[in-house]
Amino acid sequence: MDDWILKRAGEDRMRVGSLAGVVCIVLNIVLCIAKAAIGLASGSVSIVADALNNLSDASSNIVSVLGFKLASKPADPEHPYGHGRYEYLSGLAVAVLVLLIGIELVKSSVEKLLSPEPVDFSIALVVVLLLSIAVKLWMARFNRALGERIDSETLIATAQDSKNDVIATAAVLVSAIVAQMTGIELDGVAGLAVGLYIGWSGIQLIKDTVDPLLGSAPDPHLVEHIRSKIMGYPGVLGTHDLMVHDYGPGRQFASAHVEMAAEADPITSHDTLDNIEQAFKVEDGMIVTLHYDPIVTKDPAVVDMRNRIDALAKQIDPRVSIHDLRTVPGPTHTNVIFDCLRPEECVLSARELKARLAAAVQEEYPKAVAKITVDEDYVSAEQ
Repeated sequence: MDDWILKRAGEDRMRVGSLAGVVCIVLNIVLCIAKAAIGLASGSVSIVADALNNLSDASSNIVSVLGFKLASKPADPEHPYGHGRYEYLSGLAVAVLVLLIGIELVKSSVEKLLSPEPVDFSIALVVVLLLSIAVKLWMARFNRALGERIDSETLIATAQDSKNDVIATAAVLVSAIVAQMTGIELDGVAGLAVGLYIGWSGIQLIKDTVDPLLGSAPDPHLVEHIRSKIMGYPGVLGTHDLMVHDYGPGRQFASAHVEMAAEADPITSHDTLDNIEQAFKVEDGMIVTLHYDPIVTKDPAVVDMRNRIDALAKQIDPRVSIHDLRTVPGPTHTNVIFDCLRPEECVLSARELKARLAAAVQEEYPKAVAKITVDEDYVSAEQ
């Protein structure tokens, strides 16, 4: 089914998500009707709760479809980076619904424990629950496969919700069989355990969907890919100040500074940067903006100073690095101007790092005055 949807939708995100949502809406409504009928006939609160769970799943599928449609809207003057984050919002809505389902199931299960009632066992009950488990297992695999294919947090959250439903329904079935064979009523206990698990998974899903909305660190593999691609071009000596912005699935923007020899033809250097930007756009679907940083490579004194100050910085913290060093000689002293990259995990504050490095430069070069700009690392020092 997932291959059929991908083929029919042409791997268009909006169409894939919408078709997947429609399939899940239909299946959840059918399961809700079947379980509600069995639950009301047997007097099982856990089966009725499971039916309501399927109804809320259908509601969350509607939210997902709406999220995909809104996320596909083109950019406009008010939203120049597009509307891709609507998909994250729909994923958050699904996660919140999962949490609410868990809370409601815990409440109804506690009431069942306080006022237990026998559950009427029947073959129809077993058949409906077994079919529900089979359908939900298929839905979990279906949504996860599509979610991973188009990198959709919404579909992955839906897949996790289907897994929760499998556990919930299995617990209901086991409690019904145990009650029939032993006379021990576990309906309330099973509902409570399942409710707690669903609530916990809802909290985890909320965290996973909130992270990209708040601005989580980019994928280390993506960071490494960007850096490696830039460094692979002739004339590139280094890159720093990399920033990656996520405006929704498939809507990533990046910027970086690229060091190139100051002695080289600046027009040729800029042409190289234009080629790199175009390669990212065509090959990766990313908008990357690169800033040209010329560095002196043929003045031995400046090269030696740059290497020495970088070594001094690494004595303070091995993860610290410097870039964009230049000197401005004067009659009484020389201004040494450079940027220092402070890793996120550095125990020193930006002010403390700046003071210690300036003192180290002063001790190494008595006639030098360090003019330091401390940059923060927005893609993690470990990358």
